[in-house]
Amino acid sequence: MEEFDLLVIGAGSGGVAASRRASLHGARVAIAESGAVGGTCINRGCVPKKLFTYAAHYSEDFHEAAGFGWEEAKPSFRWPDLIAAKDREIARLNQVYEGLLSSGDVTLLRGRARLVDGNTAEVDGDAVRAKHILLATGGRPFVPEIPGNEHGFNSDEAFHLREMPKRVVIVGGGYIAIEFASIFRGLGAAVTVVHRDTGILRGFDAEVRSTLTDELRKKDVAFRAGRSVRRLSRKGTAVIATLDDNENLSADGVMFATGRTPSAHNLGLEEAGVALNERGAVVVDADSRTSVANIFAIGDLTHRRNLTPVAIAEGRAVADFVFGGTTRHLDYAMVPTAVFSLPAVGTIGLTEAEARARGGAVDIYTSSFRPLRHTLSGSDERALVKLVVDAVTDRVLGAHMVGADAAEVIQSLAVALTAGATKAHFDATLALHPTAAEEFVLLRSKAAAPA
Repeated sequence: MEEFDLLVIGAGSGGVAASRRASLHGARVAIAESGAVGGTCINRGCVPKKLFTYAAHYSEDFHEAAGFGWEEAKPSFRWPDLIAAKDREIARLNQVYEGLLSSGDVTLLRGRARLVDGNTAEVDGDAVRAKHILLATGGRPFVPEIPGNEHGFNSDEAFHLREMPKRVVIVGGGYIAIEFASIFRGLGAAVTVVHRDTGILRGFDAEVRSTLTDELRKKDVAFRAGRSVRRLSRKGTAVIATLDDNENLSADGVMFATGRTPSAHNLGLEEAGVALNERGAVVVDADSRTSVANIFAIGDLTHRRNLTPVAIAEGRAVADFVFGGTTRHLDYAMVPTAVFSLPAVGTIGLTEAEARARGGAVDIYTSSFRPLRHTLSGSDERALVKLVVDAVTDRVLGAHMVGADAAEVIQSLAVALTAGATKAHFDATLALHPTAAEEFVLLRSKAAAPA
């Protein structure tokens, strides 16, 4: 039986980061993985999705180039070529991640791991013991149990479709649904989004939600708000989505983007005494320790902030805590987030509603404008920038943007907000002209307070 100081179960971004950091502290580390190294982000999440987003944007770029003097081309898109190119890049990244483990002196155990007790796991039947165990198995797509759900596909499967559907119904209104709505629409499909809430992107700032909805409608994305799919059925080659008001939507593909659930199944958590909450996520404290003292959990499995950089930071913090003797807690209130829609969304900190719910006085600064590019492109797309400011301390509590390169802009602003920047700091910052980002340092007029 092999023995280690740390056994990590799950070689996604968080697990890999934790294992390498623990090894740097001198720990003997093994990591178990039954699939491709890199986890959700590399194989069926962030990376392939961003590549698809790039592909989807070219249709607008080709069309808008005419406004700048280019003779408008009539390009054709080949879905199999995109899939093949994406697969080659993912395979390359898999090798990179395996190399990171090897160079970091981390033992890669190929196989499905399952806890036997608090210090022992079986990896495809072989017993492995460790002083400490870190659970980093991520999450998986949730598909509602409705009749005919086998006729649909989820976000994992979307990256491997043999053909691109020309008519797509997307079930859900979260960021995965909206990103894929943008992708399929950009690649030429007719897209209808069916979501139960009255608006998309629940939890995001209200102005961001409404602005993005307007922009997607301009691109002919259709919405069925406050609705749900009752069943799916086949009619020839088409899939029929029957809504709760009996409307039938005919499509070539129906995608379920109805959230994700923690991958806690068949891990032996009950046998080891690891507690789960009502959502099936592993319960952890501020140090990511579970109900078993020597077992830790990070990432989507804990359902705190389901983002790759968060999982990486949590994993490194666990390694530093257990093997480095340092305690570091993440500030989950200041996590930059992006929606790679067309146009994109970037956000960090509090929404206006969240800030007002805290009870203190809040100042709101917004600007909606037509980006310089579109004065010639012919597009009527508009951008939004917004700051949420504590009226007493002048600290900027939140920054939000809808528009091209929003994620890149917000990543830079994240440094300022994490450092506690005030509105006065923004006002004192010189603008870089002409850019969309400069609008954040040119905001001067406060929005009227809600009645």
